[in-house]
Amino acid sequence: QLQFVESGGGSVQDGESLRLSCTASGFSIDIYTVGWFRQASGKEPEGVSCISPNEGTTYYRDSVKGRFTISGDGAKNTVYLQMDSLKPEDTAVYFCNARHDALRRYYWGQGTLVTVSS
Repeated sequence: QLQFVESGGGSVQDGESLRLSCTASGFSIDIYTVGWFRQASGKEPEGVSCISPNEGTTYYRDSVKGRFTISGDGAKNTVYLQMDSLKPEDTAVYFCNARHDALRRYYWGQGTLVTVSS
């Protein structure tokens, strides 16, 4: 069964940290571009970060640069988003996505809520 399961959301105070995980089953993340997106209440979804193992590249939106770190563990088939120095404006539902355009395969996690209080 093909799944992409998220975990790690929660409620924290301004300045604290959380680590989100997204674990794949049924496919290998090593050949996919994996990204994290978020959607705050009443707002459009936005891309937060992504990692492309094949290209060895990462991307971060400007507002999270220096605070968030994306990484992958092939042995665990898991991608992580380490979020440090969290701010109230980071409050959103976070989704992970695995994309392989050549294979036309796309997987989404179920979403996990991150709430940052001031």
